[in-house]
Amino acid sequence: MSQFNDYYGNSGAGGGGGGGFMTGGSPYGSASGSPGGASRRTEIAHSLRPLTVLQLLNATQAHSDAEWMLDDTELGQVTVVGHVVSIQSQATNNLYWLDDGTGRIEARHWIDSSIEESGTGSSAITEGSYVRVSGTLKMFGSKRYVNATHIRPVKSPHEIYFHLLEAMTVTLIWAKGAPPRAGQNPKTIPQAQAAGPPPDEGSAYAVQSHSPATNNNQYSHLPKLEHTIISFMLNQPSNEEGVHVGSIARAVGGSAVTISNALDKLMDDGLVFTTIDDSHFKVAD
Repeated sequence: MSQFNDYYGNSGAGGGGGGGFMTGGSPYGSASGSPGGASRRTEIAHSLRPLTVLQLLNATQAHSDAEWMLDDTELGQVTVVGHVVSIQSQATNNLYWLDDGTGRIEARHWIDSSIEESGTGSSAITEGSYVRVSGTLKMFGSKRYVNATHIRPVKSPHEIYFHLLEAMTVTLIWAKGAPPRAGQNPKTIPQAQAAGPPPDEGSAYAVQSHSPATNNNQYSHLPKLEHTIISFMLNQPSNEEGVHVGSIARAVGGSAVTISNALDKLMDDGLVFTTIDDSHFKVAD
């Protein structure tokens, strides 16, 4: 989504290059080069996901050195739009208390003297204004905050609404998979894919003895998760685009890292490949 708007441009303090969570495809990896797990983790670290403050407050860490997770999805770079409640200026950094209507969180932005001197830096941000902050979620002691690498004033009220809508859209894509593309009949999406796996019964596709993968000895040697992924993909309507990774994750269950590692292994074995981008996979013939 983010590649279709101007809200990630170079204006303001540390505006940085464009991009966004959806730019360059999925954090599950790249269609070019090695599809190894290390490259996929690098993609996650460099992805940019729009979130609300409440989502940042709900993110969890297994331990102090672990990656931040939200709904079993790893977070890399994050961006949030909020109202500046207060500013605390220090010699080397500025502290901003942000409120977006869902909660409050602190953003810490380290001062770049070259930007400040240009008159377009954080000195242009005042209390009561709206800002866009991009960076990483951090924890110091018992206090979490956004370590802001980019911060700039919001110049249009439309950006505030756009950000909330984009955050909701990306969250729904992770939860339910990508929406039907132009020309695709929503009725062809299997009910199990839309509703997710039944509670306490594992994957909706793991127990389908009639699936092509289950009856095909070619895949009988695979571990359970990889076998389930193959079974699910083979049960989808045939098309050139393949299956979106969000749909796979929703149908088979499990964490983003687990699904990523399973797809890595399947690609290493030559059983699946990416199609129109690094978010869509198809079973090799």
